[in-house]
Amino acid sequence: PGIERTHEFEVDERLSTDVAGTIGAEVLSTPGMIAMIERNASILAFEHLPDGKATVGFEVCVKHVAAAAKGARCTAHARLAEVADDRKLRFDVEVREGERVIGVGTHERRVIEPSRFHA
Repeated sequence: PGIERTHEFEVDERLSTDVAGTIGAEVLSTPGMIAMIERNASILAFEHLPDGKATVGFEVCVKHVAAAAKGARCTAHARLAEVADDRKLRFDVEVREGERVIGVGTHERRVIEPSRFHA
């Protein structure tokens, strides 16, 4: 617990939505924000796992509290808050555009052995 990682990203076409044309602008979508949260936490976990281990996402509980326009530079931040049973990882997560909070919450991952899934 306590390890942290921050990843900077740009709100590009694959991460944005105009909500089916209803808002008149392209903004960071909630699924795009969650993708950046999961990516950052998975890399943080992977960097500290023993060889032969990986993680999979298990739960995401976030609030998307502000918009970030297409082209905005944002950061996804994860801090490992808790480890349970040597395989359950809970992260405090946040997405910001500069000083503005865009999203905040928690994300859980489980440690797995990927070799168990190969045929």
